[in-house]
Amino acid sequence: MRRIIVVSIIVVCWFLFTTFQPDLFFPRQVQVDMPQIKQRGRLIVATIYNTVDYFVYKGTPMGFQFDMLKDYAEYSGLELEIVVRDDVQEITKMLVEGQCDLVAMNMPVTSVYKQFLAFTSPLMSAKQVLVQRYDSLERRLNINNIYDLDDKTVVVPRGSAYAQRLRNLAHETGMRIHVVEVPENEEQLIRMVATGEIDYTVSTELLAQVNQKYFPILHTSLEISFPQNLAWAVRKNSPELLSSVNRFITVQRQTARLAILRNKYYQNQWANYMVNSDYFVLNTGKLSPYDDLIRKYSEELGWDWRLLAALIYQESNFNAQSRSHRGAVGLMQLLPATALLFGADTVTLQRPATNIAVGVKYLRWLDAKLKPLVTQKEERIKFVLAAYNIGIGHIFDALMLAKKYGKRMDRWADVREFLLNKRYPQYYNDSLVKFGQCWGDQTDRYVSEVLNAFMHYKNLTQNR
Repeated sequence: MRRIIVVSIIVVCWFLFTTFQPDLFFPRQVQVDMPQIKQRGRLIVATIYNTVDYFVYKGTPMGFQFDMLKDYAEYSGLELEIVVRDDVQEITKMLVEGQCDLVAMNMPVTSVYKQFLAFTSPLMSAKQVLVQRYDSLERRLNINNIYDLDDKTVVVPRGSAYAQRLRNLAHETGMRIHVVEVPENEEQLIRMVATGEIDYTVSTELLAQVNQKYFPILHTSLEISFPQNLAWAVRKNSPELLSSVNRFITVQRQTARLAILRNKYYQNQWANYMVNSDYFVLNTGKLSPYDDLIRKYSEELGWDWRLLAALIYQESNFNAQSRSHRGAVGLMQLLPATALLFGADTVTLQRPATNIAVGVKYLRWLDAKLKPLVTQKEERIKFVLAAYNIGIGHIFDALMLAKKYGKRMDRWADVREFLLNKRYPQYYNDSLVKFGQCWGDQTDRYVSEVLNAFMHYKNLTQNR
């Protein structure tokens, strides 16, 4: 009897140490829930990028997870900060250690994860499938059933439920499956199978089937699990956040919004068109036809090129022929009168290179005017964006009002309050105000939207 107990303990220990990641078992827990998140003013979300969940197409952030997060931000009144990582294990550790508040990806709900994470209500369910290549000529397969996995090497994302499932499958069947865990994400590994860099990986059937449309050489039909619930995750000590997200998911389900998004991104054929576009960022790294020009002129400004791209997207959606009802022209929506001040006429302003060059000169001029009052570059960018949208005169008025009322002139959060207040007589009739009444709401949104687009572009493109 004693021998049986000892053997059992050895088996259990072997199972634990081959199935679980040790550094996830004893993480440094922190206490952050809705009160702390609201005090901070934003919800920090970790996710991965792929062709259905989070991506940029023609400058527009899109994806199933992104749209769900955008809906939740509106539902909860929280601002979003999205952090992208490829490594599932790193994402999970970030959550537990308080570097993010929510993991927004299709995480399989497993008993292992449940030991240190709290899952939301399911978003959907899916089976795990093996991803392999057909023989390119005869459409034959090396793996026709799960028992053919014996002595095969399968590469999966580090710390993922796929590694757990393969080890459990080997234990259940007595097979020897060589499980290799790597930092690459699920979709990156699917594409490595398609290109022949690796032979096998595991994915949810949802993502596998989407990628099979782009890579017909892939076979994605061999199931290795029963259907599993897929959900978002929060820390176990964040019950208020969990409750809020669950209420939101219930609303999404009741209004059919969840089903609509699922169909849009996982089943709709238009996704094929997007992925094959020159401006599907995950494949090409391109935001627009004007990326090279934007890179060139952003150096003169001293900005990350993706920030300038975000401004141009906000102004014109990268449409060089765009013309507003006020007569603003081109990619950067410049008024001819402004262009004349910087050496361009109405005809040359319509050329993309000239339009960007003049726009950058104007931004540099705004930056120079604001620099004595707002010395910190990252903060000054918000003032420059606002001035580009509404005019520097209104920004100077707001700065003077902030000073009068004892607020910091070098903090956009303080100054924007007075830009918004310039709609009221008490403020626009003040003797300090030189440029009269204005409605700052649109400018406030403009600054936020440009910076949000910049965040997404940073997440999904390279700074080169």
